[in-house]
Amino acid sequence: MARSIMGVQSDRDRQAVAVKTAERPSARDRLLAAADKLFYSEGVHVVGVDRIVERAGVTKASLYNTFGSKEELVRAYLEQHMRRRQERIARILTANHTPRARIVGIFAEVEELLAGSEFRGCRFISAAAEARPGDASEVVAAEYRAWLLSLLTDLAKAAGASDAKQLGRRLLLLYDGAAVAARMDRDRDAAAGAIRSAVVALLEAAPPAERSRRRAR
Repeated sequence: MARSIMGVQSDRDRQAVAVKTAERPSARDRLLAAADKLFYSEGVHVVGVDRIVERAGVTKASLYNTFGSKEELVRAYLEQHMRRRQERIARILTANHTPRARIVGIFAEVEELLAGSEFRGCRFISAAAEARPGDASEVVAAEYRAWLLSLLTDLAKAAGASDAKQLGRRLLLLYDGAAVAARMDRDRDAAAGAIRSAVVALLEAAPPAERSRRRAR
């Protein structure tokens, strides 16, 4: 009887350990979470490997076995954030039904970010500012901005702008400006209001493609 009870307890203990292990984030996830926090608040090059592994609760060997180098951890950190941005913007596009509303919705989210005290600007701009030519941070930042420019240009074209490329680039510059304001402007509300007004003004000023074709005749 005692052996039977002990056997049941052992099974329960093993199950509890298995559940606890399954619930605990992997070393990769913990390293990325630590990198996200430290890189974003202090900078990619300022934060060393020792601080990352200490915060993640893993060994240096675990970091190098998982990513190979700090440089590849930086790449994974930025690529993860790019996927998250793409997912959030995809939800905004789904929630709005016209190209103009989608553009306004993207900038409305930026306005919400500016209202948050934890928002310290764009991770890609911050990382690229520290980068040396060819660094992973420079490469991923360029990929992100190319994707965002393409998205804004496509929305501008769908909205009927005669020069969608020009409007897309101007919108991207406003998007970048919001990130800079988050780091440097003490009056974030005023910055958010200025960006919102500038977006609306750009959309209203952009001549429709149909009108431009009539002028060309």
